[in-house]
Amino acid sequence: MALKLNVNGEAVAVDASGDTPLLWVLRDHLGLTGTKYGCGGGYCGACTVHVDGSATRSCQLPVSTLEGKAIQTIETLEERHPALVKTWIDNNVPQCGYCQSGQLMSAAALLDGNPAPTDGDIDAAMTGNICRCGTYVRIRAAIHEAAGQRAIGGADR
Repeated sequence: MALKLNVNGEAVAVDASGDTPLLWVLRDHLGLTGTKYGCGGGYCGACTVHVDGSATRSCQLPVSTLEGKAIQTIETLEERHPALVKTWIDNNVPQCGYCQSGQLMSAAALLDGNPAPTDGDIDAAMTGNICRCGTYVRIRAAIHEAAGQRAIGGADR
């Protein structure tokens, strides 16, 4: 079945079953491999993309529900959020790096809706994005810096 999607600002047609999760359409049909498979159950956040501006888990989202919606992936994040990407690097956030595309996409959605988040706002928005390396303090510091704020509590970098 040919589905018409808007991915990263481009109209694309994909030949996939309507129940195929968006994650697999992005990776296998469109070659956009920045979005990662983590748990497959929507729990870890590695597969986070933006759908109409909202951080959304792509591993459980049937592609048939997305016609007419704007899908953004990590591949366009640097052009849309250069300050966030820069602070992520400056704060040495990634260790293994596997979860980082999902972390960055969740952080970008937070900053789109709240340009001056508090620690509590960040914690609430990032809950459910699991980092096995435990870089949560650096993630928070990077988000504060991207928002133009000084990290609260003297974050360890």
